[in-house]
This record gives sequence, C-alpha cells and structure tokens, in this order.
Amino acid sequence: MEAVLERTLEIGPSICDASGKLSRQDAFGVFMDIATAHATRLGVGPDEMFARDLFWLTVKTKLIFHSRPRMGQSVLVRTWPEKPERVRCVRSYEMMSDGKTLIAGKTEWAVMNVKTGRIVSLEGLFPEELCFPERSACAEPFAVIAPDFATEEEYASYHVRSTDIDLGGHMNNVAYIRAVLGSFSSAELKQPVREMDAIFRTPCFEGELLGFRRKRTKSGWDICTAKDGNASLFLRMA
Repeated sequence: MEAVLERTLEIGPSICDASGKLSRQDAFGVFMDIATAHATRLGVGPDEMFARDLFWLTVKTKLIFHSRPRMGQSVLVRTWPEKPERVRCVRSYEMMSDGKTLIAGKTEWAVMNVKTGRIVSLEGLFPEELCFPERSACAEPFAVIAPDFATEEEYASYHVRSTDIDLGGHMNNVAYIRAVLGSFSSAELKQPVREMDAIFRTPCFEGELLGFRRKRTKSGWDICTAKDGNASLFLRMA
C-alpha cells in the first residue's frame, strides 16, 4: 500500500507560460493529476467512487511557489493523503528538484453522494491498512478571504466553455484558475507570486457567464468569480 506516490515529470512546453516556466495554473493541474492517480491506486479513484454514487469535491487548494521549474527541467512530484477528519481530508503535494522544494501545497477535499447531493462521512473510505504520513507538505493555513466584493467594479467576464467541463459535468477546478489568470495582463502576470489560494464555492456549467471582481491587498490580489451574484470561486494571489 503506497502511502506516498512519487513520479518524475519533464516540464513540457504545453504546460509553460510566456516565461518558459511551468505556468501557475498548470502547477495546479500537475498536482490534480497525481492526486487522481494516487487515489485510483488506493481504490478511491473516479471510477471506484462513481460505482458507489460518490464524487470527490475540492473545497480549497493552496500552493506555495518557491520557484517554478523551467521548460525541459526534470522534477520529482509526490503526493500523500493526510489523516482524514470526519467529513474533510487534506492531501499534500510537493514538487522537487535536486533535493530542493520548488512548489508545495495541499488540497482540502470532501465527498458528496451524487444522488442526494449531501456530504458524506469519510469513515471507512480509505483502505484499513493505509498508514497516513504524519507530516504536511504545507504548514501554512488556508487563506481566509472576506466575501464582500460588492463595492468592487466588475473588470472582466467569462463564458464557461465546453472545454472547461470535466467528468463531474461542471467547470474543472484548474479551468477556474486558467480563466482568472487569463483576465490579467501579461505585465501583471510577470509580478512575483509566492502563494495562491483557491476556495471553491458553487459549481459552474457550460454556457454560464462569470463576472470577475478583484481588490488589491498588501501583498497582491483577492479575486471573486460569481454567477448571478453567487460566488463560485475566491482566489488569493500574494
């Protein structure tokens, strides 16, 4: 039973931005991919969950960028689930090169019954023989973002496209990040970002229109995406 899954990845051009480095949105994608692979090995992957009328929900994700790998660079990516609570669990991520941490992060998950729409207990979900690692890759807490953006002007909008939709039938988590970062100019995206926190609130579906509002903080930006006045995502870039 692999408590920790490790994979070597070469950073290809399709996941790099204009800097020639792993893009920030694709860093989220790399960690999502290895999390899914590990969940499948543990018997709680998408197919196994759907067979039980269950679906993994991403509640929050936090990434710490120490540095981003360049195109062609080989990195070690690893992930592990931390010991779950009753209805929430955290999964840790690390991206390493030459023994140094490039990117670290974590995601808070919940499990929903797709027939009832209710969050269910995690008791008995993971294999009994799984020994959860005691350490977390990211000791920093998830961000707390004030939900009041009503006084901020809408600076951009985005129609949810067919290519944004995932297996769950709604907008993929990484698609949110890509859409928000795409609302910034190239000059703005050149500014250093050490941390990104994504807090997912309500699902979005193909054809829906999202409005983007943002406000300056001492260290970066807080952004809210919403449809019909209801927040779908809060994102902090600091």
